[in-house]
Amino acid sequence: MNKTDIPLDPTQRWEWIKYQLRAKGTSLAKLARELGVSDTAVKNAKRTAYPRMERAIAKALGLKPIDLWPERWTSNGQPHRIRKQRAEKNATSGQEHSEVYALGHRKSGREA
Repeated sequence: MNKTDIPLDPTQRWEWIKYQLRAKGTSLAKLARELGVSDTAVKNAKRTAYPRMERAIAKALGLKPIDLWPERWTSNGQPHRIRKQRAEKNATSGQEHSEVYALGHRKSGREA
């Protein structure tokens, strides 16, 4: 796959991404199922920066996220963040905040 074939126009680029996924035998819906998220979550990458989904789509195409969304990624492989205080590792793993998940239900007080 030639990176110069990737359209610069965001609308055309999204259609190109969907076509390339189909050509590889997958789709946005299949990708969502593999990731355990809704198909809407994957489609959100069309409108707004969503690093986790952008990485997954790029990986499915055998590319890097910066190849598909150069306006959303830096040359060193880090996403441009609107919320700079939110560390990328916190956004993807959730393991750093495991004590939050151990809290009980707010109404019953029982464990989740």
